[in-house]
Amino acid sequence: MKLKIVIAGAFFFSLLLLSCSNGGNVVFSTKEPVDYVNTNMGNISHMLVPTYPTVHLPNSMLRVYPERGNYTGDRLNGLPLVITSHRGNSAFSLSPYQGNESGIEPVIKYSYDLEQIKPYRYQVYLDEYNIGVDFAPSHQSAVYSITFEQDVQPPCLIFRSRYGELRANGNMINGSQFIDDKTKVYFYAETDVAPEKTGMLANGAVNYNFPEAGGRNAAIVVAYPCGTKKIGLRYGISFIDVEQAKKNLEREISNYDVDLIAKEGRAEWNKKLSKIQINGGSENDRTVFYTSFYRCYERPVNMSEDGRYYSGFDGKVHDDNGRPFYTDDWIWDTYRATHPLRTMIDKKTQGDIIHSFILMAQQMGTNWMPTFPEVTGDSRRMNSNHGVANVIDSYLKGVKSFNLEDAYAACRAGIEEKSLIPWVGVPAGVLDDFYKEKGYFPALKPGEKETIPEVNSWEKRQPVAVTLGTAYDHWCLSLLAKELGKKEDEDLFLKRSYNYRNLFNPETGFFHPKDKDGNFIENIDYRISGGPGAREYYDENNGYIYRWDVQHNVGDLISLLGGNQVFIDGLEDMFNTPYGMSRWEFYNALPDHTGNVGMFSMANEPCLHIPYLYNYAGQPWKTQKRIRTLLNQWFRNDLMGVPGDEDGGGMSAFVVFSQLGFYPVTPGSATYNVGSPVFPYMKMDLGDGKYFEIKANNASAENKYIQSAKLNGKELNQPWFAHDDIAIGGILELEMGPKANKDWGKDSPPPSVN
Repeated sequence: MKLKIVIAGAFFFSLLLLSCSNGGNVVFSTKEPVDYVNTNMGNISHMLVPTYPTVHLPNSMLRVYPERGNYTGDRLNGLPLVITSHRGNSAFSLSPYQGNESGIEPVIKYSYDLEQIKPYRYQVYLDEYNIGVDFAPSHQSAVYSITFEQDVQPPCLIFRSRYGELRANGNMINGSQFIDDKTKVYFYAETDVAPEKTGMLANGAVNYNFPEAGGRNAAIVVAYPCGTKKIGLRYGISFIDVEQAKKNLEREISNYDVDLIAKEGRAEWNKKLSKIQINGGSENDRTVFYTSFYRCYERPVNMSEDGRYYSGFDGKVHDDNGRPFYTDDWIWDTYRATHPLRTMIDKKTQGDIIHSFILMAQQMGTNWMPTFPEVTGDSRRMNSNHGVANVIDSYLKGVKSFNLEDAYAACRAGIEEKSLIPWVGVPAGVLDDFYKEKGYFPALKPGEKETIPEVNSWEKRQPVAVTLGTAYDHWCLSLLAKELGKKEDEDLFLKRSYNYRNLFNPETGFFHPKDKDGNFIENIDYRISGGPGAREYYDENNGYIYRWDVQHNVGDLISLLGGNQVFIDGLEDMFNTPYGMSRWEFYNALPDHTGNVGMFSMANEPCLHIPYLYNYAGQPWKTQKRIRTLLNQWFRNDLMGVPGDEDGGGMSAFVVFSQLGFYPVTPGSATYNVGSPVFPYMKMDLGDGKYFEIKANNASAENKYIQSAKLNGKELNQPWFAHDDIAIGGILELEMGPKANKDWGKDSPPPSVN
């Protein structure tokens, strides 16, 4: 038996693969973590937005992916220079070209082949033009190597800005593009070959007497001598100005060596991914794990450039005072698992992110905690104000590198002073006054016209989702008030955290929309009522999903439903209730509600905690079974291996946690639910030389049930553990088997408010 240790950055990494088919012999892999990343996993969507094969360094400002309609798109629309937001288009386009000048266009649509995409490198062959492309990114800069195989025509590079300015001077090209009415992105580029001529492309012709262009679809052509076989292009990007883009390039990339930059990028990815080391499991299990982990690093992005950053929240450039500024983070999606994962493995970055949220709130002038911070500012999408969950969860788990008073003020204002109406950023109004008085957000009666102008005509009021989400936010706010000794606020917000009770329908056992007169809306079908996306009552998911949206007080929800067995029966009913109509009818109404197992949807974030709820009602073995089943059904090493919108780590962090064997059901409660580890061994680097290990003895596809457990050497007979138990390092040891031990953990549910 030979052992090969691979150095990954500063970490020693070796993967132990236990193979039953090998008669129990130990086999060692020489793969490094990044080798398991499949950037194409999930690139074909089940319904809405797929994953993208993003090439970038962790949490970096420069991100790219191929510009095409989707994975099956037959043409590349030029080559990308920078993606300015998750799932966005490239701000600029680069099109290498060799042929008759009459064929030059602002963006060339390429037939392509031999595409290779790794997190740190992109390679493709533009087959009809016989052009080879090789690309590697750094944090705020990147390098292309472009090879031309033809001899007859001179090669050229075409640069396009969707709406901005471009200019060329010798081997230098720079430009800008508006992202919105106040935010611009800039680039500065150099080539290693001096061009023969440059000019503006307009109306199908090139004016070589004018090497500048501006406006919509501005384009310039940089032409090189005939016979040029290879062009190196390096460039930097900035949200400050062109000069800063040049400085970013000079700081990061000094030559045109794609191999070198790719090697550096590979090392950085291995360093990050080695924060969690796994042994055993199948090849596909490891691919799903590290691909999901890679997705957790796409956002938010570090906007600091040499001590300064542009903020879309006030349209100004600020000094960062030695601390990076992060944005592009859809909190409604990422508060559930992405932020808790980062809190465990990178407390410094998590503290910097929350500090950035506080700055955003102050820069907006409202002091409202952001909900969907992006490069251009806060887009205020979805419902509720879950930034408060990030603050208290991180703080209680040891992230103290931000001002708690400032955070509390921003969270309180974002919940109490900003309207609860979804998808808007306006001050609280009559609907908010109603909520504070009656304790629920009112639904419109069937046929009743909307009278509140701020309500989005498509997104609607989402009254059940708003009420339940805000009850959770108020619980988080009460915990923050408690930490600060604000007893009056603590009591007020704790009381409001029970507002979900006001929409509980005891006759049906569901959370049910209620009109302004206090009456439940009649004739509700919990599968499909509420119009497109069920937004008239819920949001993107149906009543079966929102039945369980009381993350902070599952114990009280069990009481409302009538006890453990009724609660369990309700979960089972959800997993076994059919569409009751054709699939196209169901998805026509609820396109976000994919990844179905009965009425459960694996494809949307409000569903992620639900499989763990059996732990609260005395049947942890069903959580163990359900988690393994869902992972096997919906997260696979293939093109459709993600069941719904992944949202830049929002869903992937669920996979990371669940494959490891535990999950943060309630951010704000410094506890974790135990599930079923996929891997026999896991080691998580907590920082400062501390590690959390899980030894799942005999774990395999068949051995998914916990027989017994020890935490830090002491017997554990409960399906949860506290963050404090492992904060300074710890070992969870599980004995796994093929049949459920139905007694393990049944009498010790995870904590709730009640």
